[in-house]
Amino acid sequence: MEWIPAAFLLLCAVSLIHAKNKPTIHTVVANVCEDTPPGAHAFRIDATDKDNDPLTYSLYGENATYFSVDNTTGDVIVARKLDREVYNLLTLGISVSDGNEFVRKNMRVILKEANDNRPIFQGSNFDIEVKENTTTGTSLFRVQATDQDILQAGQIKYSIADVTPSNGLSLFSIAPETGDVTLTGALNYTGLSSYYRMKINATDGGGQCFYSEINYHSNIVFYFITVLDVPDLDPKFLGLPYIGSVDENSAVDHAVYTVTAIDQDTEINDRIIYSIEDSKGLFKISSDDGVISVASEIDREEIGDRVTMIIKATESQPNIHGEYASTTASIQININDINDNKPEFYKCEGSGELQTCEQESQFEVVVAEHSLGGVPIKMMVKDKDKIKSIRLTLKGADKDVFSVEPQFSMVDSVVQLVVKEPQKLDYEETQRMVVEVIASDPEEITFVSTATVTIMIQDINDNNPKFPKDSYLNLNVSEHSEVDTVVATITADDPDTMDKDNITYMLLPESMRTYFDVEPKTGVIYVKNKTLLDREIRPLHSATLQAKDSDGKPATALLQFIVTDINDQPPVINKEYYQEFVKEGSQLELQVEATDADEPGTLNSQIVFAILPSKYSEYFSMDPNTGVLRNQVELDREDLDAELKGKIELNVTATDMGTPALSTMVSVIINVEDVNDNPPEFKNSSYKFSVKEGEKGAYVGTVLAQDLDQTTDFNRIALRIISGSFDSFAIVTTLEEQVYLGNITVDLGVDLDYEGARQKYTLQVEATDRGQKKAVATVEVDVLDVNDERPEFLPSKPAKVKENTTLTEAIGKFEARDQDGNHSLTYEMESLKCRCNGSLSPCDWFVLEPTGDVLVNPGRTLDYEMCDRAVMEAQVIDEYTEKGENYSLIAGQMEIIIEDINDNAPHFIISDSIFAVVSETASKGTSVGGVTATDRDTEIHAQLEFQVSEVKFEDANKNISVTRSLFEAVTTQQKDIYIGIIQTTEGLDVTLKGKYLVTVSATDSGGLSTHTTLEIFTVDKSYRVELQFRNTRDEVVKNQPAIIRTLTAATKAVVEVVAIRDGATEESRASVGAVMVAYFLFSNGTALPKSEVELMISVPQHAHLLDQLGLMYITDSSIKPPETDPLQYISLGIMAGLIIVLVVLITSLVCTRRNYRRKLKAAKAMNSATMVASDNLKSGPVVPGTNKYTMEGANPVLNLNIDTAMVLDLDGESSDVDKVSLDSLDYSDDMNTSGKDTKPVMRKIQEEEEPEDNGPPEYIEPLGAALAQRSQKKGSDSHRVGVSNPAFSTTDL
Repeated sequence: MEWIPAAFLLLCAVSLIHAKNKPTIHTVVANVCEDTPPGAHAFRIDATDKDNDPLTYSLYGENATYFSVDNTTGDVIVARKLDREVYNLLTLGISVSDGNEFVRKNMRVILKEANDNRPIFQGSNFDIEVKENTTTGTSLFRVQATDQDILQAGQIKYSIADVTPSNGLSLFSIAPETGDVTLTGALNYTGLSSYYRMKINATDGGGQCFYSEINYHSNIVFYFITVLDVPDLDPKFLGLPYIGSVDENSAVDHAVYTVTAIDQDTEINDRIIYSIEDSKGLFKISSDDGVISVASEIDREEIGDRVTMIIKATESQPNIHGEYASTTASIQININDINDNKPEFYKCEGSGELQTCEQESQFEVVVAEHSLGGVPIKMMVKDKDKIKSIRLTLKGADKDVFSVEPQFSMVDSVVQLVVKEPQKLDYEETQRMVVEVIASDPEEITFVSTATVTIMIQDINDNNPKFPKDSYLNLNVSEHSEVDTVVATITADDPDTMDKDNITYMLLPESMRTYFDVEPKTGVIYVKNKTLLDREIRPLHSATLQAKDSDGKPATALLQFIVTDINDQPPVINKEYYQEFVKEGSQLELQVEATDADEPGTLNSQIVFAILPSKYSEYFSMDPNTGVLRNQVELDREDLDAELKGKIELNVTATDMGTPALSTMVSVIINVEDVNDNPPEFKNSSYKFSVKEGEKGAYVGTVLAQDLDQTTDFNRIALRIISGSFDSFAIVTTLEEQVYLGNITVDLGVDLDYEGARQKYTLQVEATDRGQKKAVATVEVDVLDVNDERPEFLPSKPAKVKENTTLTEAIGKFEARDQDGNHSLTYEMESLKCRCNGSLSPCDWFVLEPTGDVLVNPGRTLDYEMCDRAVMEAQVIDEYTEKGENYSLIAGQMEIIIEDINDNAPHFIISDSIFAVVSETASKGTSVGGVTATDRDTEIHAQLEFQVSEVKFEDANKNISVTRSLFEAVTTQQKDIYIGIIQTTEGLDVTLKGKYLVTVSATDSGGLSTHTTLEIFTVDKSYRVELQFRNTRDEVVKNQPAIIRTLTAATKAVVEVVAIRDGATEESRASVGAVMVAYFLFSNGTALPKSEVELMISVPQHAHLLDQLGLMYITDSSIKPPETDPLQYISLGIMAGLIIVLVVLITSLVCTRRNYRRKLKAAKAMNSATMVASDNLKSGPVVPGTNKYTMEGANPVLNLNIDTAMVLDLDGESSDVDKVSLDSLDYSDDMNTSGKDTKPVMRKIQEEEEPEDNGPPEYIEPLGAALAQRSQKKGSDSHRVGVSNPAFSTTDL
């Protein structure tokens, strides 16, 4: 019956297992694509059970219909179609059960965007009216569509898909981002179309989620654009050209013609107002209907056969320019002739187109006596009517002498008289005749006109002319008189009327006409030849003057011309020219001589000398009487033009005193010989040139120098650079037109660099002539920048911008420099990365303008909590680069700091910590828990303040009640995390069992807040443990840290010491120690009762240490242990007991035959353990029955062979000790089991065959009793020491 005690112990152990762990659900949030089809896997519920029990899953709640779950695996399947636009967040109830307990938890299912909606156009009216004169570039309307999708899928781009008619496609454009439709071409209601149908397409940004293929959605809408006509066109006449007719003399208001004009703006159709411009008062027009009628008497003979007028049509309302639109047209009115005019006589002058005629009734004509034939009288007969009929007749006393031609005519005709009887034309009988010419209209006898013609009879020539005298002597004339000089006027008279003032004169003989001549009509005699009229050659001339009348009848008179003397001989200079040589700076004296052929002693022969004004005439003077030429200033050859080569040419005159004075001129050439009296001179004292960098041998510029000396012996110059060149320039001297050119070039071996040390050179150029006279000029050479340098970025300051900003201005600017002077820099973005969650990734939150301005992308919203910084890399390009690369070697980089604003509420950090409070120890200010929270905002916006807003208490029966504010929150901060320490505001009720539900709110500086509920479990006095120490109170206080560490190691619980007080004297003790009052708390809010603490600290390895620290035992507490409900485990105990009894019966049959060897092995092991010195232990105590002993194979219950040296961790040198420990079994050695008491631990084990009546041995170790299958002796006063090994389970047993 040895198995009965063991079975009893095992049944008790099983009965004590009354706590089961609940499953734990880890899934809190799941992301599911909204386009996940029904039947597809959505997510898996993550749940565990510490007992490793099989779990059963289920869903509950109003959203459970959207999903189904595999109750064994936790795989959640989509059951019906999801739609993020209806619910973007679903709260789904999850229930997990392990068969005994079940746990419920609400999780959040976030539906992810899948682009399952197409854009929807907003608005109900799609008819647009636009005036045809709308300005190009005007925004006509805005198309607006919405897409319920978000992110890229919700971004809509607009485009014009089609326009009807098709030519309207070029008239409109649409902004892809905003949908603004803009007029890009001119509308024309009449010239183009008055109606357009526009097909507009809206396409979203596309997206994907469950399926890998990106899908796009689009939608179309038709807009109908009606072009409204505006008054922008002038009116228009219809039926052009206009030609009408009217009879002359028609009545006033007689309708002649009707014109019609319309408004080309057909939809406006404005009323037309008619008017006539330049009608000469003949016609008028009705302003309303355009009827042209007679306004005044019309006479075709006055106004002509036709009248052309300008008619005007004007709209009655102003056009778009505020003016009254109008148009004009020409109308021709033909005037129909009627016979309403009589013939009339006209006197005409000229012929052809130059003929002019005036109405006349009196005519006069001259006819030579005895003339025959027609007599023209410059008469014309005209009838103003278009159809003419004229009869001509003569009347009067002299009508028989003449006849008229023509006698009848159908056209306007020239009228003349014809002499029929010439003998009656006798000047001596009558000088004048008169006839009347009658013109009549045969069709209208009253139409008669009369003209009187007076015929004057002309006399004939029958007398000779006659001079008043027969001769004219002493006609004086000066020699060399000017041509046409009048000498005398001599005329003859003739009594004939026709010869009056009609006599012709001639000078005879013909040879005389080389000296003199006469005007043929006036008789004026004048000089014909000035040169031949020379008194010195021929002083007297004779001639005959002849006069003839119109018939050539002559008359003569004798003429004699006397030539008088004048001053006509100029002075004569005895040389053709004078030439003299003189050195510059010397004195000149030159005699000029001349003679005059005129009579000596007279003014005509007296000579005066003078210098004619010239460029250098002021340098000299001349004696007017002697002709001596001298210089009056010092002669300097360099003052003369270089082209003259020192030669001065003067013109000297010799003039007589006659009237008019005659003179002679001679050239005087003065050669001024050069001397070296001038140094070299530069044209400019300084020069400024420029040259491009990098061009070897390039031409720089030319300096000009000259020596004013005129000869090469003295003006030859050598040019050289004396300083400032730094061996970078060379100069070559050439001569052009007496000026020396110094051509400066870059040295062929030098490559100038604008970006180098020198950008400017100051050269000193020296000019030296052959006489070693010198001059120096300064030459500044600027090295011009050739755009051959790459641009480079300047350091960019970090840009700052607040999140959620709508700022359109630049937030930062890239700046670069180019060492080249002439450059044009543009900027391009190479990359943009945003720091999101601590790592950089590409983004498009910002854009870069070509000017370098950094702008916020208007299509993006900045979110500091998503990304707090951005790094933009840009490239700068020089558009003017001439050579080399045009972009920077190193890209520019700008850091953009996104500043936080208070747009996020505080967020509590979820913690697995469970808080418990020992009600007995709680007082005001006791910390009982804590919360942590953060705010995604930063700086001042992230400053949080915790506050306890509500306190409730939930007792063991789940009853919840509101209590007063027993707790308060104290806010502290650790870096970016704010900690709210929950403290008590007063002592707590020590009798309450349950937990406090403390609602804590976190509020940031902007007033945004959130809250969480904290569970604080209460630990009542039933868990109070009193530890009795042998040491004094002061010693216990001193050793308190070590005591707490040992107790914590033994119990795996937090030890909270309530008090340390002096202990009371017990009957079993001779000394008085101290008592430590403590609670043993676990992290799950529970506490160890006294009984479990006893078991845990009884483990030898902990018991030994506690014994050293003075712990004696756990005292009895007046507080009763917590009562348990035995009914709770009755059914479980009965079932477990039946199973265990069956197992124990089977096991006992197998284990009954235990041999002495196993008992001896255990006894030896125990004896060895008690004999080993503590100094030799390496890894702690190795008491049989502990986990370590079990793992090493020395647990006697398992009946395993062991090597005691190995198991007990003895060194190699300790083999003797092992032997001693084994031999010690033969002796009654004492074992020290407590700090002071010593007593036999174990008696010799009797053989199995030993009779039972010898009585069981006494043991103090439960293990010894178990091995001997004996219980302790009743009535023993030994202390029961319970050993509870946390790692020792029923498996070990």
